[in-house]
Amino acid sequence: MLAVALWSVGIITATVVFLLLCSYPPLWPFLAMYQVWALWLDRSPEHGGRTSPWFRSAKFWTYFADYYPASCVLYSAICLQTIDLQFCTRRFLKAHLPADRPYLFGYHPHGIIGMGAVATFATEATGFSKAFPGIKPHLLTLTSNFKIPFYRDVILAMGICSVSKRSCSNILKRGPGSAITIVVGGAAESLSAQPGTADLTLRRRLGFIKLAIRHGADLVPVFSFGENDIYEQMPNERGTTVYKLQEKFKAVFGFTLPLFHGRGLLNYNLGLMPYRRQIVAVIGRPIHVTQTDNPSLEEVMRMQKLYIEELERIWNTYKDVFAKARTRELSIIA
Repeated sequence: MLAVALWSVGIITATVVFLLLCSYPPLWPFLAMYQVWALWLDRSPEHGGRTSPWFRSAKFWTYFADYYPASCVLYSAICLQTIDLQFCTRRFLKAHLPADRPYLFGYHPHGIIGMGAVATFATEATGFSKAFPGIKPHLLTLTSNFKIPFYRDVILAMGICSVSKRSCSNILKRGPGSAITIVVGGAAESLSAQPGTADLTLRRRLGFIKLAIRHGADLVPVFSFGENDIYEQMPNERGTTVYKLQEKFKAVFGFTLPLFHGRGLLNYNLGLMPYRRQIVAVIGRPIHVTQTDNPSLEEVMRMQKLYIEELERIWNTYKDVFAKARTRELSIIA
């Protein structure tokens, strides 16, 4: 619980620490140099980051994942029969994704914050590197997150990089074994993150598919069961005042602020802590991509069709196991 609480307020904590240090004049020259370096000189967020294997493997992240608990499994008929998550991960994932090509993982749904994506792709809490030896994952996030003092250094150590087109290309150009994870639905999808639902913003998202084709990176759909269940969000159906305000905010700032709540440290009704509900990221079968510098619209749409079919296959296979409390079926709303 403490691990999740510390991560949940990470941005706030980093900002407060920086401001407290700024209140001590002797530190001003060092803080000024740090800011110049962080904002104008350090290109790590756009060039593959500076991953720390030690930091990704810290016990802290095991506690973080165990809170929900969060885990990842391979789409597999054998895994479906056993429902032994540790067995599935240990036995089958290794042969699933050979490290002889680059990969682009598409993570769905976004949820409010994407805690399952952090546990699976930004830490070793679910055993990613052991399951996929030779593959170096990079979870991608908004460039603005790298402007927050100290917090930026934490996420860089986790292997997290900018989601800009330049950053994606720089990582995938490294060739076999390089991998990026994009939470495809983005800010728009977070507004649809209601418990028991799986409403995806995907149909118009073609950029990540074009990117994969240009770099010859196999597409790997990932559906995270439970991601939408760890927070409660204020009703914001289309046409409501809340929805309109959130859309305007997103148009101005490029991201949105869902009106949500979870639990507190000492209560189970209200707070910023996520509810303790299982998150299972099911990694689908890779969709082979043939490298083309200028993919045609027909090729992009063909790959999107295959991608959506694999995502729906994951849902239909596992929904009665990991989404028993669902209120409706998987839906691609945009």
